[in-house]
Amino acid sequence: MVKAVVCGAAGGIGQPLSLLLKLNPLITELSLYDVVNALGVAADLSHIATPAQVTGFLPPDNGAERALKGADIVVIPAGVPRKPGMTRDDLFVNAGICATLASAIANACPKAFILVISNPVNSTVPVFAETLKKAGVFDPKRLFGVTHLDIVRASTFLATVLGKPQDAPKYKVPVVGGHSGVTILPLLSQAEPKIPSDVLGDKAKRDALVNRIQFGGDEVVKAKDGAGSATLSMAQAGAEFAEFVLQAAFGGKKSQRPVQAYVYLGAEAGGEAVKKEIGADLDYFSVNVELGPNGIEKILPIGQIDAAEKELLGAAVKELGPSIEKGATFQPAPPKL
Repeated sequence: MVKAVVCGAAGGIGQPLSLLLKLNPLITELSLYDVVNALGVAADLSHIATPAQVTGFLPPDNGAERALKGADIVVIPAGVPRKPGMTRDDLFVNAGICATLASAIANACPKAFILVISNPVNSTVPVFAETLKKAGVFDPKRLFGVTHLDIVRASTFLATVLGKPQDAPKYKVPVVGGHSGVTILPLLSQAEPKIPSDVLGDKAKRDALVNRIQFGGDEVVKAKDGAGSATLSMAQAGAEFAEFVLQAAFGGKKSQRPVQAYVYLGAEAGGEAVKKEIGADLDYFSVNVELGPNGIEKILPIGQIDAAEKELLGAAVKELGPSIEKGATFQPAPPKL
């Protein structure tokens, strides 16, 4: 019996994400929370013949905590979407929403796995952590910033550059750092299968590929022309990452290969090694992790990177520090749920 909750379930990411979680056979109870329309989304999804029983909740009568009560996994796409001209950091307005939801989680389901999609992830994950710390329930092994869309994009864009778009699922490109612009660091030198030298060694081609991975979200924002940001691809990536966590925690299947997420480096001893690799005392970084029944079992090293990636790493670290500090020092005046 696994209860999953989506906070922000009626939004552009929330609706397709809720649909994908409804289809997950490991989930037996799906609870949807939003400030509007959650009841309608729940009613709609409840007609789909899968094991998950769906309920919807709105703010009145302490709706957030009722939705979250006893949750095993909480996925959070709540917040204002990005519009043309905005960076992810411009979305720090979402910090108040995140602090409020973190407080509700602390009260209703403190042992739940928490998957944060709300941007800017580089800052909102620290907001969650600090709120949970104040409540005395912070478990760093169970808090994840979902950066999996960067992994999905890297595979897709690399396959396109190689003229094999149909083979995108075969390519695995580690992406470390953060989840915004230059903090996104694709490790093309570690890609599997290996990238041909005529692409990896061509500076123009390589720079263009890196730039597209880092700023791929801008393509969607521009194409939607003010009507939203990456919602469908983010929902797919969020559901896929949720599946990794669910399988490790409830499916009896530890991750067969490392997965990547933006995590608190103090969650496991391997985080100290990562700090040495990046040459900075950052509390959060997107890295390879191994998952088990209790969340993060191991934080893995970044490994060998080439000269071009070392330069990108420096830029990522420089920008990540202030973003983390901004989230960690945020003082919320949260609205009523």
